[in-house]
Amino acid sequence: MAEPAELMQCMEVWGGNQPVASAVVMAGLEAWVFSKPFGNAGGGGDVYYVSSCATGRITRLLLADVAGHGAGAGDLAIVLRRLMRQFVNQLDQTRFVRLMNSHFTELSEAGVFATAVVTTYFATTNHLSLCNAGHPPPLIYRAASGRWEFLERVADTTSLPHDLPLGIIDALDYTEFEVGLRKGDMVLCYTDSLIEARFPNGEQLGTAGLLQVVNALDVSQPGDLIAALLAAIIARTGDQGLASDDVTALLFRAKGDTGHTGWRKWVAAPIVLSRGLFRSATARGEPIPWPDFTIANIGGAMLRPLGRLWRGPAARR
Repeated sequence: MAEPAELMQCMEVWGGNQPVASAVVMAGLEAWVFSKPFGNAGGGGDVYYVSSCATGRITRLLLADVAGHGAGAGDLAIVLRRLMRQFVNQLDQTRFVRLMNSHFTELSEAGVFATAVVTTYFATTNHLSLCNAGHPPPLIYRAASGRWEFLERVADTTSLPHDLPLGIIDALDYTEFEVGLRKGDMVLCYTDSLIEARFPNGEQLGTAGLLQVVNALDVSQPGDLIAALLAAIIARTGDQGLASDDVTALLFRAKGDTGHTGWRKWVAAPIVLSRGLFRSATARGEPIPWPDFTIANIGGAMLRPLGRLWRGPAARR
């Protein structure tokens, strides 16, 4: 049975690497997270986080698959939470991903790597930025068409390495792309256990098989979709199809609002931000969650129309 829905508070970071089946509600989005570590352990190598900024307009969702399980992955989950906290008020996720990669590069000699997909949703414009570091491609459901498809950027024709797993190359400039979400559109992020689910003959389900499975599901109750997807995969591959690895899925749906958070939250936002900055500045080793000083972020917190000026890094290239 799913846990009660988590109502995200301003400047909150929620998640970890423990077993979970929960709904998460925030401005502009509602999300559902399922994670089951390998062997029913208390913590696994799949790490999931959701954060909400001081005004509630910026939501960041992270799903990472760390090589290895147990205490080491748990320590890395703490590091990732710290980074989520540091960048909780920033629209631009570029520096966040770079710092993630730098941290894993330092650990690469110990054989620690990770794949990850990072998404940042700006409720004011219903705009989603995505960065994929070697992770299986997310799926997007368009309510207008009633179909799922893979959410991938246009192929890069350059010969430069890009979008590799975290920890492979230091100072790698990870690329991003942006999509708009309309009411009812959904995005599904997952770890590789879903596409590596094996049939009794050893053949893997693969991305094509996953797409076929998800397009056959009823989407009218999104809260039941992850459970239905996992059940359908097991029905196809057998009881052991998902038994050899951590299993994690993160689903979120656009509610179709424009980031209107109410006048109370609008008035309280500067106070919440100031308190958060003060607590971080006075706590030993705690990162200070500075916002990025852009018109869309700072100005948009005071005058909503200014928030619509936001253009992500990919759009500015």
